[in-house]
Amino acid sequence: MQTGLYVNLSGQVALERRLATIANNVANAGTVGYRSEELKFDTVLSMVSATPTAYSTAGESFVSERSGGLNKTGNPLDVAIQGKGWLAIQTPAGIAYTRDGRMQLLESGELQTLNGYPVLDAGNAPILLDPASGTPKIARDGMITQNGRNFGALGLFTIETANGFTRYENSAILPVNAGTPVVSFASDGIVQGFLEESNVNPVTEMTDLIMVTRAFDGLQTSVEESSSSLKRAIQVLGGA
Repeated sequence: MQTGLYVNLSGQVALERRLATIANNVANAGTVGYRSEELKFDTVLSMVSATPTAYSTAGESFVSERSGGLNKTGNPLDVAIQGKGWLAIQTPAGIAYTRDGRMQLLESGELQTLNGYPVLDAGNAPILLDPASGTPKIARDGMITQNGRNFGALGLFTIETANGFTRYENSAILPVNAGTPVVSFASDGIVQGFLEESNVNPVTEMTDLIMVTRAFDGLQTSVEESSSSLKRAIQVLGGA
């Protein structure tokens, strides 16, 4: 049994998926609040053959927790998140979580994202402000006040992406499990008048791209050599 071919194939599948994540990260290097996608690979030990053989899994995706840089905008409806928290927004696909803090205030008083999705509080309810009450002030814990009156608070949540997730518009995430409201704002909080940049490092990603490409080419060469060796063996044995 040519186990080497299957080992190489498992490696190529893993590297192909890694290439896809790198390409996606690079494409979103300028997306507000975007957090890069990483892969965790494991080794699967097969006991089918007489000699145990280690194969690579295709990889499990998770979202990097590295924070991006803060960009001061001065816009009172822009917020950046410090720590591991995420804002909750209501989308047609369900409640999504984002670190893109660009918001707009409608004439109805509803607070929405630039894409028109309601921004939610800690109880997953839409936030309503008073368009006639002046510029809103947003505290570190998300509390929103206008002219000294409390109009609710932005919900801040922690999410788990290791159990599975899908990407949504801009930098939003749809995790398998619902987010957990943040109750302590010692390390997590909101900064008004700022936006968080993408945490993608283009230089690192391009370096990884070169390494992965070379590794893929090396595996491809190994597969071709193994196939040639098998072909020669068949020819020799067939002519015996």
